[in-house]
Amino acid sequence: MPVTTHAAVDLGASSGRVMLGRIGPETLDLKEAARFPNAAVPLADGLHWDVVGLYQHALNGLAEAVRQTRDIGGLVSVGIDSWAVDYGLLTGTDAQRMSLLGVPFHYRDVRTSGGVERTHRHVPFAELYRRNGLQFLPFNTLYQLAADDLLPMAEKLLLIPDLLGYWLTGEQLTEQTNASTTGLLEVHTKSWDTELMRTLGMPPGLFAPVAAPGTALGTTRGELTDVLGAEALPVTLVGSHDTASAVVGTPLSTSNAAYISCGTWGLVGLELKAPVVTDASREANFTNEGGVDGRTRFLTNVMGTWLLSETLASWRRRTGKEQHLAELLTAAAEVPAERVVVFDVQDPRFVPPGDMAQRIADLCREQQKPVPQSCAEIVRSIVESLAAGFAKALAEAVRLAGRSVDTVHMVGGGSLNALLCQATADRSGYPVIAGPVEATAIGNLLIQARTAGTITGTLEEIRGLIARTHHLTTYQPRG
Repeated sequence: MPVTTHAAVDLGASSGRVMLGRIGPETLDLKEAARFPNAAVPLADGLHWDVVGLYQHALNGLAEAVRQTRDIGGLVSVGIDSWAVDYGLLTGTDAQRMSLLGVPFHYRDVRTSGGVERTHRHVPFAELYRRNGLQFLPFNTLYQLAADDLLPMAEKLLLIPDLLGYWLTGEQLTEQTNASTTGLLEVHTKSWDTELMRTLGMPPGLFAPVAAPGTALGTTRGELTDVLGAEALPVTLVGSHDTASAVVGTPLSTSNAAYISCGTWGLVGLELKAPVVTDASREANFTNEGGVDGRTRFLTNVMGTWLLSETLASWRRRTGKEQHLAELLTAAAEVPAERVVVFDVQDPRFVPPGDMAQRIADLCREQQKPVPQSCAEIVRSIVESLAAGFAKALAEAVRLAGRSVDTVHMVGGGSLNALLCQATADRSGYPVIAGPVEATAIGNLLIQARTAGTITGTLEEIRGLIARTHHLTTYQPRG
């Protein structure tokens, strides 16, 4: 079979990129066509996303991807993934030319606290969990909507990757894996829970139809031909929640393998054939999110590398000097065990931006623990605390799902952090297989290639291509 080339628009909470993938039955080559920044924008009314700027960056990146592939047959398709829960509201009577209503809020904006109270006033959390299977996170879409003053003026709502897909093609669909994070998708049928929407005062017509990964969204609008340098590029729905694509891109080596998709967040869990919606899973705050091919991502959110990156950012803001993570990790590895302090990375004080080192010190004092002093001690304590959080989540996943685990796969940016990988192996007791770092883009590209017919098979079969073409590093638990 031929090798085909696809483009993944992969939007993360701190940066975005357009990745090129050349894929065939024994080929999986990745290349970065463009990278661009992404960050919260503090406006007068709170934190927002510069979603129009992101779209422009995506267009520029796709134009570069078209240019780079012109001599090898061009792009076969484009797929988009991003973080979950956030959305844009649209208004207008022409479905293909609707206007953006306001600037999409950032999930870390504090306004959602009021939405939680209003939502639970109508539907208690236990009832919500029975219907949607989602862990409690104060920024889930339904809570954001309960706090959104613009909602009464909106005709349509599209999640971030679906919004960019709409601007590319003029077509409105809601991809299923991302829809599952809104709190408004029924956990068993994987269709919109219109009864819940009406109870919460949200008109069902606000939401575009749900479609599965592998669905053809459409082709790029004619007005974009000059911008992109190509006519009618096919746009394919992939696992548009970035974690859904990351799990596709995780080369799960056994039927009892667990995964940690470690970036801004650490998503720790299992891939299951059916959701686990029990009182115990609700109390443990485990979520059942949609996966590709009807799978369930049974997982919980653990603080991820956000805690490290924001700590370095706060030091930079305070001193004006750049701290390099690689150097700090080298120094952190030499910190004696008695100087390492393990704290609860799930404490809500670590969610918003700010001085993380000071917050760590405050938490340690509250819990009558020693306060890490040097930068190396702080970094080592963060790494060990993240690993402890991952280990605890793995143990809970095993207990709640009634499954054994023999291996843990860590993918994403955290897989490059050898200190974190080893600490996770040590604290969990499981071998940790690290890589690939680009699991999200790989999962995005593999679903595009399978949709195009370049590769075939189940998720297990297409994941075999990753193991055959990428170097993975194994960390054995010590002591």
